[in-house]
Amino acid sequence: MENASKASPRFPKDLLEWAGHHSGGVKRLFDPGSGRPGKELLRTRLISRLEAWAQEAVAGTPGTPRILLLVGGPGNGKTEAIEHTINCLDKGLAAKGKLVESLSEAFHPPVGKAVARVVDVDAGNLASVPRQMRLSIVQDASATAGQEGRPAPELLVEELLGLLDSTSGRYYLCCVNRGVLDDALIHALDHGLGQARDLLEAVTRSVSLSSTAPSCWPLGDFPEVAVWPMDVESLLVSPGEGSPSPASTLLAYATNPAHWPGAGECPAGDDCPFCHSQRLLAREEPRIALLQILRWYELASGKRWSFRDLFSLVSYLLAGSSPTGQERQGDPCQWAAYLMEQDRASEQASNPRKQQLTAAFHLATSSYQHALFHRWDPEAANALRNGIRDLVLDKEQPGVRVLLGLQHFLQGRKDSYLPAAIGSLLENMVDLLDPAMASPDVEVAVSGRSKVLLGELDTRFSRSIVGGIEFVRKYQVLAKNELELLRKLAKADDLLSSASIRRRNPAAASRLQRIVRDFACRLVRRSVCTRSAVVADANILEAFQQVVEDDDRGQRLFEVAKQVKNLLNNGQDFEVSLTTTFGQPLPPQQRQAILVVPVRQVRMRRLPTAGRPRSPLCFLEVGSGQSLQSIALTYELFKAVKELERGLSPASLPRTVVALLDTTKARLSGPIVRDPGILGDARIRIGTDGTEVSTSWDDKFVSVSKEKQA
Repeated sequence: MENASKASPRFPKDLLEWAGHHSGGVKRLFDPGSGRPGKELLRTRLISRLEAWAQEAVAGTPGTPRILLLVGGPGNGKTEAIEHTINCLDKGLAAKGKLVESLSEAFHPPVGKAVARVVDVDAGNLASVPRQMRLSIVQDASATAGQEGRPAPELLVEELLGLLDSTSGRYYLCCVNRGVLDDALIHALDHGLGQARDLLEAVTRSVSLSSTAPSCWPLGDFPEVAVWPMDVESLLVSPGEGSPSPASTLLAYATNPAHWPGAGECPAGDDCPFCHSQRLLAREEPRIALLQILRWYELASGKRWSFRDLFSLVSYLLAGSSPTGQERQGDPCQWAAYLMEQDRASEQASNPRKQQLTAAFHLATSSYQHALFHRWDPEAANALRNGIRDLVLDKEQPGVRVLLGLQHFLQGRKDSYLPAAIGSLLENMVDLLDPAMASPDVEVAVSGRSKVLLGELDTRFSRSIVGGIEFVRKYQVLAKNELELLRKLAKADDLLSSASIRRRNPAAASRLQRIVRDFACRLVRRSVCTRSAVVADANILEAFQQVVEDDDRGQRLFEVAKQVKNLLNNGQDFEVSLTTTFGQPLPPQQRQAILVVPVRQVRMRRLPTAGRPRSPLCFLEVGSGQSLQSIALTYELFKAVKELERGLSPASLPRTVVALLDTTKARLSGPIVRDPGILGDARIRIGTDGTEVSTSWDDKFVSVSKEKQA
């Protein structure tokens, strides 16, 4: 591995440094102690392009871009890409490390002095064979060090104009976020800088997700410029040539048994939830399933996992996050051992503390499946507290202590307990993919040979937790901590089933029993399903992924286009309201006037792939002529199409899909009512009786009888 550290990492403790707010999650130029926590270069398509560019720049190949703009937000690997490019240039120039050393000094000034916005170096003079090659590097285009008092967008415009007017032999590498890029374009427009405006408009279009985005490497009408959007390509997709995805490489390193405690070395023993997660993810099938779930999240949400997000996620899944109100005892394994002691103490204490009551719950939910799908109903805590009070339960009983532990555990989930860097992503993931919401008709693997229906699992746990345990235990698919917690919950379930308790308040007992059984069933579902990538709407997600990634011939997209056509049109007609504008509700039917024109066609649109990353979206073309427009095939639209196939009523479509369809219809309607070619075959439907008028041979409006229309 490249840049491997001398000391071998010790996981899971060292994984804590991978989090985005620690040193492992933030890369600084030429600082081997920052960023790249896996110590191995995570290859992307951009890395391959930069390696090829460095070779061409060193060789002086004609047509090689001189201006490189890496566009993206924080954590997308811009600094890593710049550093690797400089290493490639140093190697190509045979500078023997002098180029790297020179730039390293510039990017590590004396204490109290800021790094200059632009760092210049005469790279050609450092080569084994001197040549003309001057290199300018802007690590962060939002910086203004050395140019205080002037806004960063203005400086960027000035630098680009100077480079466009310069001769060959000067190279410019710049990391810029989209905000600075937009502000620079505004500055060029406000000050009438035509050349800068044209360049920045081309850059902005090239890094967009538009269906008409031009080539960005090299940039359309500016062959001396190369741009790359860092936040478009997925880190969960192979960069090509049989290479593993960056996320796969990272996860394989993080779960390498050589970096984890050996047999008998973990303070928590074999029951450590973090070591258990490592043992699971060291196996190929669970690891592939986890990567698949993360990729499905990207497709369903339209978001991308950045490098920093992935580092934080791996740290969180394998090393945990400290629960609110609890201090970690040393490293994660020591904390797990501490929880085990607290759990044992709770059984002997006459009045156990909250930490002791919740220890078993934290142990069972610290494995990666429950860290990923982390949400439990916090409002159930109030129901548990009220139910315990209504039933007048004796807190000395083991079953009641379990109920109290569950109450405190759920109460703790009302506070912030997720890593801030990825908290919103994890919350959104539960909304979209929670295995607890997967269809009961789906089968899930519980062993190498056996599968069970989720509905059967639900049925067993809905009757009794003991019955659910007996059903699932024979497959040996649950961790010991999970089984121990289920046995504790079974005691509470049995207590609530006893006649003496139910007589006190049958409704309260039933309510508590539903909460306990639901918790147990969700625990088992998440534990088992996450290993096999069985999540909510998995079949639809798989079909959508095939359309986005594996549909080079366009067959699947062609089928989707036909289904969207049926959504937009009413049979063989396309209808335009003449009495409302976009966003207004339709008037009563007797006051409606509808323009009816022939059906609007929907076709798949093929996107250019030369000189740019593959688009994460597919597009459809709707209409023709003046009304032709492109619409993005989002996951929500695709899901709506699939659910309509299964019998969903159009009235039940999600609001976002209805808004997309209404917007498309409105954009089609404007050109249609102004197009004489379309209006020649149009008719107008008026009122409740369906009266229709159309143009006659002399361009006058006449009523069209229903019989004729039939």
